[in-house]
Amino acid sequence: MSTKTTNEFGGEFGGVTLLGKAHSLSALFIVLLRATIGGMILFAGLGKVSEWPFDAAGYLANVDAASPVSGLYAAMASNAALMEFVNVVVPVTQVLIGLALIAGAFVRLAALGGAMQMMLFYLGGWSGEALALFDSTLVYAMVFLTVAAFGAGRVLGLDAYIERIEVGGQALVEKFPALRYVLG
Repeated sequence: MSTKTTNEFGGEFGGVTLLGKAHSLSALFIVLLRATIGGMILFAGLGKVSEWPFDAAGYLANVDAASPVSGLYAAMASNAALMEFVNVVVPVTQVLIGLALIAGAFVRLAALGGAMQMMLFYLGGWSGEALALFDSTLVYAMVFLTVAAFGAGRVLGLDAYIERIEVGGQALVEKFPALRYVLG
């Protein structure tokens, strides 16, 4: 295995240019990170499905009053029709996000969905204590965002193939450039 550093990345943020060169092992680790976070959320979803019926109302109704979303979550928990929807959407999206990340298909879309779920869990778990500011759900959200930012589906993933599917003589992402935001 080569250890040459040929992978360059960078960007400009607030007038500051950030440039870097990734180690050749970085591609391997981004695949492992994608598969690990994908497996984590897949098994969380499968756990909810295997203990069906899943019910999020207890969690939503008992959010600490210090949480900025406590009132919203309590209102959600008291709406039976909404809870029927949430009780299906949470486990189903977790399973789909996990499968997509493991396969490397629609990675950006899946990773952003995972990050959104983790942020909703993070806000629901907020107790107002400064030491609880950096809990595991916030770390998971950042891992999902990292996987999305690095286009991890292009490395040993189906996104590399999906992007090259020819439609009318053009690669899919050339014909539909907006797909770059969900693939990768």
